[in-house]
Amino acid sequence: MNAEFIEALRILEKEKGIDVEILLEAIEAALISAYKKNFGSSQNVRVEIDRHSGDIHVYYRKEVVEHIEDERTEISLEEAQKHDPEFELGDVFESEVTPKSFGRIAAQTAKHVVVQRIREAERNMVYDQYMTKVDEVINATVLRQENKNIYVELGKSEALLAPSEQIPNEKYYQGYRMKVYVLEVKKTTKGPQVMVSRSHPGLLKRLFEWEVPEIHDGTVEIKSVVREPGMRSKIAVYSKNENVDPVGACVGAKGMRVQNVVNELGGEKIEIIHWDEDPANYVSNALSPAKVISVRVNEGEKFAQIIVPDFQLSLAIGKEGQNVRLAARLTGWKIDIKSQSQAELLHLFDDETEEDAEDAFENEAEIEEIYEEFEPESAKEADEEESLTDREEDVVEE
Repeated sequence: MNAEFIEALRILEKEKGIDVEILLEAIEAALISAYKKNFGSSQNVRVEIDRHSGDIHVYYRKEVVEHIEDERTEISLEEAQKHDPEFELGDVFESEVTPKSFGRIAAQTAKHVVVQRIREAERNMVYDQYMTKVDEVINATVLRQENKNIYVELGKSEALLAPSEQIPNEKYYQGYRMKVYVLEVKKTTKGPQVMVSRSHPGLLKRLFEWEVPEIHDGTVEIKSVVREPGMRSKIAVYSKNENVDPVGACVGAKGMRVQNVVNELGGEKIEIIHWDEDPANYVSNALSPAKVISVRVNEGEKFAQIIVPDFQLSLAIGKEGQNVRLAARLTGWKIDIKSQSQAELLHLFDDETEEDAEDAFENEAEIEEIYEEFEPESAKEADEEESLTDREEDVVEE
């Protein structure tokens, strides 16, 4: 080794961010093992690399003792004082034993150690970099597909988009650019593994934070987000400022803000609703775009009974129950929907006290038996109105 080697290490320090001193200490430790292996030494040795010239020196070390028990690690006080009269019991005696042929071995060992440390440093840098980005959205480019796993490029690193985190029916081809949500960063034997998602509700939330300044500055708050990836989403928003319409802020002028999010998610339908501290109003809003006639809630059971116009029943339930399912997940309430004619038959419009309302919830099983008579007809109506429902949803969204 020489001064050029030391200079090369300093260049690595700037490029990779690895402290030169850490590298040199690692090389010294590796050279000790190399010396003992190649020269069959069982002595206690120390290797020193000159920080300026790069020269290597190997020293054997022995403890100064009064009576020698192991000549490989101990030296008598008398013998040590022949070299330096100031030696005392317990001191460490050192003598240089650098082999003439040690340079080649040292160079090979140093190369191996430096390469290994560079890999470790790069892995640690990737781990530290992306640990700070967990729960954030970043840009990614598709690199390749292996089985059903998609590998994407994040700057100089790779990330895994697992099948469970992909949007159904979304096509991923090499070079495809998209935004992904960072789920977690795992440490593995092959280095850190970054896990990303396209289906997580957090992706929708972060995209709105990017698009809507009012959310970013805290004027508008996102209270809840639910998704059925690639199909439909609901997001509940709220603002303490009475002069700010949270839904309007998220929609944007001519719907541009929400449309940008929709485009990023491949056309996924997004419904933005007002969050309300009153459970009845919140549940009613969550069933948008359906119009609700009345809402009766049991806060103890977190159960809401909804009555809608007959022609809005299929819209409130949604295709394959999607609308009511998302509303229930958004609010955290169990929701039962009945049409106006069904409610009249079951006398659900009678003025009741709170105790009577609780009795009605307790007799829900009896009501369900009566309601079963309407299910075949309701299912038939839902099928007939399926295409009409889609058009109604589009009109309401516009």
